[in-house]
Amino acid sequence: MATSSQKIGLITTTALVVGNMIGSGIFVLPATLSKYGSISLVGWIFTAAGALILAKIFANLSKIVHNKSGGPYIFARAGFGDFIGFIVAWGYWISVWVVNAGIAVAIIGALSVFFPSLEDNALVSVAIGLAFIWFFTWVNIRGIKLSGKFAVVTTALKLLPLVLVIVCGIFFFDADNFPAFNSSSASDFDAFSAVATLTLFAFLGIETATIPSENIEQPQKTIAKATMLGTAIATLVYVLSTVVLFGLLPVGRLASSPAPFAEAGAIIAGNTGSYFVAAGALIAAIGALNGWTLVVGQLPMAMARDQVLPASFAKKNRQDAPVLGLLLGGALSSGIMLMNFTESLVDQFEFIALLTTLCCLVPYLFVAAAYILITREKGIFSQQKVQVATLSVLGVIYSLWAIYGSGAETVLYGTILLFAGLPLFAWMKYRQKRKG
Repeated sequence: MATSSQKIGLITTTALVVGNMIGSGIFVLPATLSKYGSISLVGWIFTAAGALILAKIFANLSKIVHNKSGGPYIFARAGFGDFIGFIVAWGYWISVWVVNAGIAVAIIGALSVFFPSLEDNALVSVAIGLAFIWFFTWVNIRGIKLSGKFAVVTTALKLLPLVLVIVCGIFFFDADNFPAFNSSSASDFDAFSAVATLTLFAFLGIETATIPSENIEQPQKTIAKATMLGTAIATLVYVLSTVVLFGLLPVGRLASSPAPFAEAGAIIAGNTGSYFVAAGALIAAIGALNGWTLVVGQLPMAMARDQVLPASFAKKNRQDAPVLGLLLGGALSSGIMLMNFTESLVDQFEFIALLTTLCCLVPYLFVAAAYILITREKGIFSQQKVQVATLSVLGVIYSLWAIYGSGAETVLYGTILLFAGLPLFAWMKYRQKRKG
């Protein structure tokens, strides 16, 4: 268990949730969504509803299964046992270190406003991205208190330019810029499904508060409040900012922009507005990288405690930080950046977004299904049948829908990554059997 000096409260926990959600996604995603048209606004609303359902499930489970770090892994394992728990943790852990590579890409995109040459200089861009990944690996090795302070400051700073763009952008709104309902070559149904999955990338993080549970003060109360509050804040920012951007920038300009919010800031207040918003985007991505780096060490630690990963992943330093998981996560994120940096920033972000989302949807699916099983085992289901069953079924349906919308190629790559962990699971079970 964590010492009291390494525990965080409601404000810091909420900042972690908001910080992990409002990161690279919102500052780059409008460029990706613009090619689908205004149908993406319908996708935002649908995704927000699904995310709030999942957030409520995580919030409720945090009151039932508490004081155990691991979030999705702990809940899935409690409902379905070791094998499903391993698949969930493996997929979620992959999604975390992949998303960190995506956030590093977003940091470079924000920096390109100040240093335009970064868009064409892959070597320097890679070096900068790697530097940020390893800086926050070091920060989190120093303990959750330091990481939490970064989260509070960066969350406050990132919300300021977003709110200003939303409020001031209304006065520069041009309906002629607003894209057609469906400007893609796909059917309305397929376009909507794809948009629903892409927008879910921006909601990844609803479960953040459940992961470092043992490092949170009064986890039964704090986690649930932080989860719902953080999701509500992010939802308002996402939907309102996308509407404003669609009215500020022509579709062609928006679709090719690596930093659409900075361009919106330029329309509102010239170069000063552009640099101000770009700085906010940079801070947002930096804050998200800090928060997700925290998560990348917690999952292997929880798995190691249940003997589904080597025991060395459960070891902590003097600051209660799981060092091995953090170092390995940093190395894997670095590898993703190096592999995929031949693509443009926008194309690379879309690939990372889809792959990450699928790896996270599988955990969401099993956690939603486990909700019924856990409440039945704890004797809660009989008292809240309608509420529990409704949330669980809707969470499962939504997760399946989003998996469908990710497309065949993404499902293929994601499935390969998920099942790549099975030899490790079999090996760990074999070791347990020999010892036992």
